[in-house]
Amino acid sequence: MDELDLAIIGELQRDGRKPFTEIAKKVGVSEGTVRNRVTRLIEEQILQVVGMVDPYQLGYDAPAIIGVAIEGADMDEVGAQIATFPEVSYLVMVSGEYDFMVEVMCRDREHLATFLNQKLRKVPGVYRTHTFLILGTYKMALGAKPTHPDLHRVVSEQGMTPR
Repeated sequence: MDELDLAIIGELQRDGRKPFTEIAKKVGVSEGTVRNRVTRLIEEQILQVVGMVDPYQLGYDAPAIIGVAIEGADMDEVGAQIATFPEVSYLVMVSGEYDFMVEVMCRDREHLATFLNQKLRKVPGVYRTHTFLILGTYKMALGAKPTHPDLHRVVSEQGMTPR
Protein backbone atom coordinates (compact mmCIF):
# COMPACT_ATOMS: atom_id res chain seq x y z
CA MET A 1 0.00 0.00 0.00
CA ASP A 2 1.40 3.41 -0.94
CA GLU A 3 0.49 7.10 -0.62
CA LEU A 4 -1.94 6.91 -3.56
CA ASP A 5 -3.83 4.04 -1.95
CA LEU A 6 -4.03 6.03 1.29
CA ALA A 7 -5.31 9.10 -0.57
CA ILE A 8 -7.99 7.05 -2.34
CA ILE A 9 -9.03 5.42 0.93
CA GLY A 10 -9.23 8.86 2.56
CA GLU A 11 -11.59 10.10 -0.14
CA LEU A 12 -13.82 7.03 0.22
CA GLN A 13 -13.85 7.40 4.01
CA ARG A 14 -15.29 10.89 3.59
CA ASP A 15 -17.85 9.70 1.04
CA GLY A 16 -18.07 6.02 0.09
CA ARG A 17 -20.25 6.90 -2.91
CA LYS A 18 -17.89 9.49 -4.40
CA PRO A 19 -17.47 8.76 -8.11
CA PHE A 20 -14.09 7.45 -9.20
CA THR A 21 -13.83 10.37 -11.64
CA GLU A 22 -13.99 12.85 -8.75
CA ILE A 23 -11.48 10.87 -6.70
CA ALA A 24 -9.15 10.71 -9.70
CA LYS A 25 -9.31 14.48 -10.13
CA LYS A 26 -8.65 15.03 -6.43
CA VAL A 27 -5.63 12.70 -6.23
CA GLY A 28 -4.23 13.50 -9.70
CA VAL A 29 -4.52 10.16 -11.53
CA SER A 30 -6.82 8.61 -14.11
CA GLU A 31 -10.25 7.20 -13.30
CA GLY A 32 -9.00 3.77 -14.42
CA THR A 33 -6.15 3.90 -11.92
CA VAL A 34 -8.58 4.69 -9.11
CA ARG A 35 -10.93 1.89 -10.22
CA ASN A 36 -8.05 -0.63 -10.35
CA ARG A 37 -6.69 0.46 -6.98
CA VAL A 38 -10.10 0.27 -5.29
CA THR A 39 -10.75 -3.16 -6.81
CA ARG A 40 -7.39 -4.43 -5.52
CA LEU A 41 -7.92 -2.93 -2.04
CA ILE A 42 -11.32 -4.61 -1.81
CA GLU A 43 -10.00 -7.96 -3.07
CA GLU A 44 -7.14 -7.83 -0.52
CA GLN A 45 -9.70 -7.03 2.20
CA ILE A 46 -7.94 -3.78 3.05
CA LEU A 47 -10.99 -1.73 2.10
CA GLN A 48 -14.69 -2.31 2.57
CA VAL A 49 -17.26 0.29 1.53
CA VAL A 50 -20.44 0.09 3.61
CA GLY A 51 -23.48 2.20 4.37
CA MET A 52 -23.94 3.57 7.86
CA VAL A 53 -27.37 4.18 9.31
CA ASP A 54 -28.72 6.21 12.18
CA PRO A 55 -30.48 3.70 14.46
CA TYR A 56 -33.04 6.29 15.62
CA GLN A 57 -34.17 6.92 12.04
CA LEU A 58 -34.84 3.18 11.68
CA GLY A 59 -36.91 3.05 14.85
CA TYR A 60 -34.22 1.63 17.14
CA ASP A 61 -34.78 3.79 20.22
CA ALA A 62 -32.52 1.84 22.60
CA PRO A 63 -29.04 1.52 21.11
CA ALA A 64 -26.50 0.69 23.80
CA ILE A 65 -22.87 -0.12 24.45
CA ILE A 66 -22.30 -3.00 26.84
CA GLY A 67 -19.10 -3.84 28.69
CA VAL A 68 -18.85 -7.62 29.08
CA ALA A 69 -16.55 -9.40 31.53
CA ILE A 70 -15.70 -13.07 30.89
CA GLU A 71 -14.62 -15.70 33.40
CA GLY A 72 -13.62 -19.32 32.88
CA ALA A 73 -14.28 -19.43 29.14
CA ASP A 74 -12.37 -19.16 25.89
CA MET A 75 -12.47 -15.54 24.69
CA ASP A 76 -12.70 -16.50 21.03
CA GLU A 77 -15.62 -18.84 21.65
CA VAL A 78 -17.50 -16.25 23.68
CA GLY A 79 -16.82 -13.56 21.09
CA ALA A 80 -17.94 -15.82 18.26
CA GLN A 81 -21.23 -16.58 20.04
CA ILE A 82 -21.96 -12.93 20.88
CA ALA A 83 -21.24 -11.97 17.26
CA THR A 84 -24.09 -14.22 16.07
CA PHE A 85 -26.79 -12.13 17.77
CA PRO A 86 -28.61 -9.93 15.23
CA GLU A 87 -28.76 -7.03 17.72
CA VAL A 88 -24.95 -6.81 17.81
CA SER A 89 -23.62 -4.21 15.38
CA TYR A 90 -20.06 -3.93 16.73
CA LEU A 91 -18.00 -6.22 18.93
CA VAL A 92 -14.40 -5.70 20.05
CA MET A 93 -12.09 -7.35 22.55
CA VAL A 94 -10.62 -4.73 24.88
CA SER A 95 -8.22 -4.44 27.78
CA GLY A 96 -9.20 -3.17 31.21
CA GLU A 97 -12.21 -3.87 33.38
CA TYR A 98 -14.16 -5.57 30.57
CA ASP A 99 -13.10 -8.15 28.02
CA PHE A 100 -15.52 -7.04 25.30
CA MET A 101 -17.36 -3.89 24.31
CA VAL A 102 -20.55 -4.69 22.45
CA GLU A 103 -22.69 -2.19 20.56
CA VAL A 104 -26.30 -3.29 20.16
CA MET A 105 -29.28 -1.88 18.29
CA CYS A 106 -32.53 -2.53 20.13
CA ARG A 107 -36.03 -1.26 19.25
CA ASP A 108 -36.87 -0.18 22.79
CA ARG A 109 -35.90 -0.78 26.42
CA GLU A 110 -37.94 -3.97 26.58
CA HIS A 111 -36.02 -5.35 23.60
CA LEU A 112 -32.73 -4.32 25.27
CA ALA A 113 -33.74 -6.03 28.55
CA THR A 114 -34.72 -9.19 26.68
CA PHE A 115 -31.41 -9.17 24.79
CA LEU A 116 -29.45 -8.79 28.03
CA ASN A 117 -31.36 -11.38 30.03
CA GLN A 118 -32.26 -13.98 27.41
CA LYS A 119 -29.22 -13.84 25.15
CA LEU A 120 -26.08 -12.09 26.35
CA ARG A 121 -26.12 -13.17 30.00
CA LYS A 122 -26.83 -16.77 28.97
CA VAL A 123 -23.60 -17.05 26.98
CA PRO A 124 -21.34 -19.44 28.94
CA GLY A 125 -18.50 -17.48 30.51
CA VAL A 126 -20.28 -14.11 30.68
CA TYR A 127 -20.23 -13.23 34.36
CA ARG A 128 -20.78 -9.46 34.42
CA THR A 129 -22.14 -6.77 32.12
CA HIS A 130 -22.42 -3.01 32.32
CA THR A 131 -24.87 -1.34 29.96
CA PHE A 132 -24.56 2.22 28.67
CA LEU A 133 -27.70 3.44 26.89
CA ILE A 134 -26.72 5.73 24.00
CA LEU A 135 -28.54 9.04 24.49
CA GLY A 136 -27.09 10.94 21.54
CA THR A 137 -24.34 10.75 18.93
CA TYR A 138 -21.88 13.55 18.32
CA LYS A 139 -19.54 11.67 16.00
CA MET A 140 -19.78 8.31 14.29
CA ALA A 141 -17.01 6.26 12.70
CA LEU A 142 -14.78 8.16 10.29
CA GLY A 143 -16.54 11.46 10.82
CA ALA A 144 -20.01 10.45 9.64
CA LYS A 145 -22.50 13.00 10.88
CA PRO A 146 -25.47 11.93 12.97
CA THR A 147 -28.78 12.49 11.25
CA HIS A 148 -31.21 12.49 14.16
CA PRO A 149 -33.03 15.87 13.89
CA ASP A 150 -33.30 16.44 17.66
CA LEU A 151 -29.57 15.95 18.10
CA HIS A 152 -28.84 18.58 15.46
CA ARG A 153 -31.14 21.01 17.27
CA VAL A 154 -29.54 20.39 20.67
CA VAL A 155 -26.02 20.57 19.29
CA SER A 156 -26.84 23.83 17.48
CA GLU A 157 -28.41 25.36 20.59
CA GLN A 158 -25.26 24.60 22.56
CA GLY A 159 -23.02 26.13 19.89
CA MET A 160 -21.35 22.81 19.07
CA THR A 161 -20.68 21.36 15.65
CA PRO A 162 -21.51 17.67 15.17
CA ARG A 163 -18.73 15.75 13.45
